[in-house]
Amino acid sequence: MNSKNIAVVIGLMGLCVSQAFAEDTMGTMTMMKGGQVTAIMPDGHMGTMTPDAKMGAEMMKMAKPIKHCMMLMTDAKGKTYMIDTSTKKAQAECEKMAM
Repeated sequence: MNSKNIAVVIGLMGLCVSQAFAEDTMGTMTMMKGGQVTAIMPDGHMGTMTPDAKMGAEMMKMAKPIKHCMMLMTDAKGKTYMIDTSTKKAQAECEKMAM
């Protein structure tokens, strides 16, 4: 009986320690790597890829630089929306969030 209790306690301690060291990625974003392409679908799921040089050159012909901070939001049903950040107030809020 004692060995079972010790095993349970050790198992619970291991679970707690693993949760404490688990990486919390909720609410954090990372910068894209050079040449990386990110696709965002209307339902909010995303995918990334790093195309080869030829495909990357073709995609760059269609690409336009981002001139200001952009915000996306997903509603309760899972549909993704782009928020208009063209005003100074919206830009400041966007930049504050991105920092």
